[in-house]
Amino acid sequence: MTDGIDFDVTDAAAVAEKRDEVVAAVESHAGRIARELAILQGGDYGRRALDTDRGTWTVKYEGGALQFLLFEGSGGEETYVVSTKRPPDPEDLASAMRDYEAFVAAYNAHVESLSGVLDDVSIDFPEPRDTSDVVAERDRVLDRIREVCNEIAVQLYRYDGTDYGTFATTVSGTRWELKRERDRASYLRAGGEGGTYLLSQYEPPAAPDVRRLVGEFGGFVDAYNDSVEELESDLGGVSFS
Repeated sequence: MTDGIDFDVTDAAAVAEKRDEVVAAVESHAGRIARELAILQGGDYGRRALDTDRGTWTVKYEGGALQFLLFEGSGGEETYVVSTKRPPDPEDLASAMRDYEAFVAAYNAHVESLSGVLDDVSIDFPEPRDTSDVVAERDRVLDRIREVCNEIAVQLYRYDGTDYGTFATTVSGTRWELKRERDRASYLRAGGEGGTYLLSQYEPPAAPDVRRLVGEFGGFVDAYNDSVEELESDLGGVSFS
């Protein structure tokens, strides 16, 4: 008796202990289901919803481990039987657990429905075509483009006298830009920012891009030659007399 109050208070610890015991058992059991689903679905991350007569169970896993097990009853109730947050209300847990066996049966039925699904799938695939001839042709064209661009870089370096420089022009509405470092071509790009690099320090362009742009490369070289001719013409008019 305290301050005149004399009522029995039921100890909630026993209820919480029983709830935690049930949740731990479900977490272990449903964890196996989560691992099997991860294997079945081919990834460490995902979720699967399984329907029963009384509602829907959702298993979510990350890294192959169970993240949560959610029961959504047909009456609108929602219970996280297992989660990374707070444990479920004991009464809600009890209600959900009455359908747990049906959830496991739905999982088993899901797995069984996939049994033999690949039995009639043929693995007699066509032989992939070898790309070495295409690559050799692409490299042959790019080697010649690099050879010409390096010669342009030599001439620009000789004329500009700087370690770095660019030559840019427009061919058939497409911007072309050659960047050099001293007397070597660093890159040749068609199409401006986000365009196609015919030459670069990284991977070579795809063969279809080479095919599409190689016809315009001659126009790029012509534009360079025209610019040199204009310079010669300008200087030819200089007199010291």
